[in-house]
Amino acid sequence: MGHCDFVFQKNLDRAYHDREWGVPVHRDDRQMFEHLSLEVLQCGLSWGLILRRREIFRKCFENFDFNKIANFQEDDIQRIMNTEGMLKCERKVRAIIQNARCYQQIREEFGSFCEYLWGFTNGKTVLYDGHADGKIPVSNGLSEKIAFDLKKRGFSFVGPITIYSHLQACGVINDHARDCPCFEKINASYPTVRMRPDREVGQAF
Repeated sequence: MGHCDFVFQKNLDRAYHDREWGVPVHRDDRQMFEHLSLEVLQCGLSWGLILRRREIFRKCFENFDFNKIANFQEDDIQRIMNTEGMLKCERKVRAIIQNARCYQQIREEFGSFCEYLWGFTNGKTVLYDGHADGKIPVSNGLSEKIAFDLKKRGFSFVGPITIYSHLQACGVINDHARDCPCFEKINASYPTVRMRPDREVGQAF
């Protein structure tokens, strides 16, 4: 059983896996912000819970329109916290609002957040040695570097583990199993680069 099958059984919805997880996001800053925000919301919780409440999150955060979120005020925070089914963690809500404002600043500097993020890999999806065979870390040197830079820019809830998960979700890293159809589909459709393990920490599965 490949690690993608293991994830299906534990905490990933198959439709999300097949259609979104690991598919490179190169030109859609709204989708990129949704991926990042879902990872923020997931901190300390199961991914299955996040997927089940995804539509609630979209309602609370204006479909993750970062420009609208950046203008949220205290009444918006109270509205979100009072929404049925919403996670009762005000720190995460405030983090997403703060991140939207910082996101705008990166877009002003780089043209888009996608340009900023993909700049760390020269626009290529990274294939780390061993990952396709199930040796998946919870963080690595790349996620540490990006997390450090985002924190310096004012982002919250963006530690190396959260950022590693984000890099997997938005396709900067292809961590599908070798025997998973998505692995070769992504590799055939997008530019990739093979790299050795980079200061890997822990084991995801």
